[in-house]
Amino acid sequence: MLRLLSLLQTHRYWPGSELSERLEVSPRTLRRDVDRLRELGYPVDASRGVAGGYQLQAGAAVPPLLLDDDEAVAIAIGLRTAAAGAVSGFEETSVRALAKVIQLLPPRLRRRIDALREVTSPGVFGGGPTLDATVLTTLAMACRGEERLRFGYTPREGETATRYVEPHRLVPLGRRWYLIAWDLDRGDWRSFRVDRLGSPVLTGARFRPREIPGGDPAAWLRSRMSQIPARYDVSVVFQTPAATVRGFIGHYGTVEELTDSSCRMRMNTDDLGWPVMVAGVLGAAFTVESPDELRDRVRATGETLLRGAA
Repeated sequence: MLRLLSLLQTHRYWPGSELSERLEVSPRTLRRDVDRLRELGYPVDASRGVAGGYQLQAGAAVPPLLLDDDEAVAIAIGLRTAAAGAVSGFEETSVRALAKVIQLLPPRLRRRIDALREVTSPGVFGGGPTLDATVLTTLAMACRGEERLRFGYTPREGETATRYVEPHRLVPLGRRWYLIAWDLDRGDWRSFRVDRLGSPVLTGARFRPREIPGGDPAAWLRSRMSQIPARYDVSVVFQTPAATVRGFIGHYGTVEELTDSSCRMRMNTDDLGWPVMVAGVLGAAFTVESPDELRDRVRATGETLLRGAA
């Protein structure tokens, strides 16, 4: 039943024969399991006939936890906040969970959540781009549902163009989100920065997932990103244990242990504001090895702070 529920939550409509084949059960067993899900409160619609099938609909409540309206809204808002990066390490999980919650919420609760989003101003720590959680959940549902996606995309250099893809995975890296997908027009794997992506539309066309090279989407993305030269190659030696620096910067850079009480932080970035903030907030003695622009930025920031404290 859990496998059945998971499949129903990935697609808008499942032919009965395809569900039976995926679950390796008879049509009679499938009908019995669907009835059990209905008893638990899941609104599963069924169509009869040779081409009959099943579809999970949004219901009047959020099964099976039986949350009240306020609790459901609170969960969705909390997941939106976490998806935006407020809780480090939970961004991708939050998007997946949010996609499931939004799919089952009745329209009246979706309107409440949208209203709250429209009248609040999210803050993004560290200067990362602010993302629309609705865009993220649309992309997440396309990935989970194995459904082809169409959207407008503006690259770093160039004009906005329509892209038609088979979405594979959403991956948070640094302070940004990326969609990994098979580009149908170019016949190859591509990564797309979500903050440069607009108006994603689910096409309703399903596809059989391809195997991404290496099998690990995050590792594939890091490998691709490492081939793109950043504006600055930052190297800073801190007089503090490596674990302290690593725990602060997370996956935004790498930390090499030099001694028990010193380490070297490496970071490829287009914005020196982030390494300057790391150096200032850690409160440990440090030496800038490269680039020269970072030394100048640190001096200028220090002078500004001193003037403000005078």
